[in-house]
Amino acid sequence: MVRGVQRIVTLTPMNDLWQPIPFDREMIRKYDRPGPRYTSYPTAPWFTADFGSAQYADLLAASASSRRPLSLYVHVPFCDVRCFFCGCNVTISRDRSWGKRYLPWLESEMTAAAARLNAAEREVVQVHWGGGTPTFLPAEDLAALMAMIRRHFRLAPDCEIGVEIDPRECTDDQMEALVAAGMNRLSLGLQELDPQVQDAVNRVQSAEQTWGVLNGFRARGVTSANVDLMYGLPHQTPEKFADTLADVVRMSPDRLALFNFAYLPSMFPHQKTIDPAALPSADTKLRMLEEAVTTLTGAGYIFIGMDHFARPEDPLAQALRGRTLTRNFQGYSTCAETDLVAFGVSSISEVAGGYAQNVKTVSEYRQAIEAGRFATCKGLVRSTEDWLRHDVIWDLMCHFRLDMAAIEERYGIDFPAHFAAELASLAPLAEDGLIEIAPGRIEVLPLGRLLVRNVAMAFDAYLTPASAVRYSRTV
Repeated sequence: MVRGVQRIVTLTPMNDLWQPIPFDREMIRKYDRPGPRYTSYPTAPWFTADFGSAQYADLLAASASSRRPLSLYVHVPFCDVRCFFCGCNVTISRDRSWGKRYLPWLESEMTAAAARLNAAEREVVQVHWGGGTPTFLPAEDLAALMAMIRRHFRLAPDCEIGVEIDPRECTDDQMEALVAAGMNRLSLGLQELDPQVQDAVNRVQSAEQTWGVLNGFRARGVTSANVDLMYGLPHQTPEKFADTLADVVRMSPDRLALFNFAYLPSMFPHQKTIDPAALPSADTKLRMLEEAVTTLTGAGYIFIGMDHFARPEDPLAQALRGRTLTRNFQGYSTCAETDLVAFGVSSISEVAGGYAQNVKTVSEYRQAIEAGRFATCKGLVRSTEDWLRHDVIWDLMCHFRLDMAAIEERYGIDFPAHFAAELASLAPLAEDGLIEIAPGRIEVLPLGRLLVRNVAMAFDAYLTPASAVRYSRTV
């Protein structure tokens, strides 16, 4: 029996995935625990160091025969200051000449990968630059980076080209360079607009600065925009966050990402700068989450899953409705059935059934590239069992429905027998109204959409109570 429902968040009922979502604080408290975000399966902590440059080269060669479309990710690791909430791989520097050194290493990596991928015969349907801060690079370097990509890869006419933008680090010249290079989607880092919160996390940016950059891109024809928000930051309150949400809604971005701040000072030593006494309580965080979901869906945004929202006409919402949604290392994505090839420090590729991660420091990356090898430091090739569990988890995470017969046909298994222990472990979630287990299917019910990570965790063969502490909390 479902207990203690506080509020029903109304969604446009265009199909069964766009139903009202109950927000039950008691249920969320019950299931809030550390767990993977499932941007990969197996997840990155299980990549092994016996997978290196030669193994990655083999994966690229295997990918060439598939002729699947490509997605490209480029990691620009540089920032001139560190945000204390950050969990990304960054190199702090004020030296803007880094690009002149870093870009040739990227091109060497691209040259080697493109040759093995048979890139000339394959279309690239998505390009994403992340960081760090891509706009750390001067305008001429941004133009050079896109020209480099176009030299080695064949971009589809409708290729999605997205760039993560720090509004504190984006000039008119940079906007002009990015738009001229073909950028058509931007992702703005915002987190919170309250000055006290910004000061506590070492990221001070005004609303005028932020919306000035958004409007600058819109004036240049870039109409698709995402804004990143974060709840659970030091000194954050429901009232402050409500003001930020109201300001964001007024600016009407196409997508929003609403992240739960993961305070993990043992993993990210710079977070020790944050006073834990200034962090909001678990109950306060739930209030912020509830108000955020209510505000955003009330403003017409569709809850995609986990922490993503989009306007009904956005491709992400359409992929949800059409059940073509997928996940990759950037979160929910519309680019299913592609091989993801990643470049730069710490970047992770997913090609030909395997994962390959690059080294995490600029010096190690330079050494590998200048030695004529890929900078791979770890990875893995999925086993048949990994593939099976990947598909189960992705169906639950992306489509909120699992067709057991389809899985049985694909893998030649008896689903209830193969996953007897997993189905038994899901019984309490079914009793609590998060899911429905019926003959031949599992449905994630509206109450379970916010807790879908918990549903997926039941099928994770690698997850143990000890390993779970490596991850952020599920809500």
